[in-house]
Amino acid sequence: MPRASGPLAEALSHRSLILDGGLSNQLAAQGCDLSGALWSGRVLAERPDQVEAAHGAYVRAGAEVLITASYQVGYASFAAHGHDRAATTALLRRSVDLAARAAEAAGHEVWVAASVGPYGAVLADGSEYRGRYGLSVRELAAFHRPRIEALLAAGPDVLALETIPDPDEAEALLGILAETGGPAWLSYTVEGGRTRSGAPLPDAFARAAASPEVIAVGVNCCDPAEVLPALEAAAGVTVKPLVAYPNDGSVWESATATWHPPRAESPWPVPAWRRTGARLIGGCCRIGPARIADLAAECARPDI
Repeated sequence: MPRASGPLAEALSHRSLILDGGLSNQLAAQGCDLSGALWSGRVLAERPDQVEAAHGAYVRAGAEVLITASYQVGYASFAAHGHDRAATTALLRRSVDLAARAAEAAGHEVWVAASVGPYGAVLADGSEYRGRYGLSVRELAAFHRPRIEALLAAGPDVLALETIPDPDEAEALLGILAETGGPAWLSYTVEGGRTRSGAPLPDAFARAAASPEVIAVGVNCCDPAEVLPALEAAAGVTVKPLVAYPNDGSVWESATATWHPPRAESPWPVPAWRRTGARLIGGCCRIGPARIADLAAECARPDI
């Protein structure tokens, strides 16, 4: 696949990079049907052209890192919908190829991050916002290992181990990184100053900070108001670059499969995030290209 010149970790030592926004909301805006348990994975399987178009929308908005459509792709969940193992592997690799094609068409340097969503995502019941699935670290590693191996085989620039609610799941993922040597960032989803499973953030970040394969740590898919305290907790245990890509503060209700928007929009104190060490900054669910364009313009200002 086409690769941006130079490793991502090297780029982060010199400057901040803009991540894209929520892929699912952009696909919905393009008229795609995301109903059912496979969510954006359904579009990846049925309308890959729409996935590439969504990546392109974020590139035009100023995104410098594209996150693939592999977040909710799992072997067991896709087998339940008629995809055998080879077909699911092909979809994981397709997700990287589509993002790479959008990156190649950008006309400037754009990196590809292969999304590795949490175990709870494939359950399609909001479990990623709770964690504590009742699985051991070994069982979680067995779930994640083939996904990560398939994604790495497609040649992304980095893995995005994202929306992780639980340090035990992080431990499973970090063990696989040690086996494969794949570079990654690891971002927790947080609430109330803790991981979604209730773990203290310094301890959670310290696990990732100790991994030589992890190039950045931080948070995603959380209220913007949660970002700065979480980054400060991370900065207390690591000198690695930090990553921040919150949602718009909405709360997901699994029973109705709907987002409930916040009563008031939380501010995005981006200069403070950057001063704390954030080098990968973007948006997650319900953050579209327009907001990413504003973010890119803000980060380009010489005074912040």
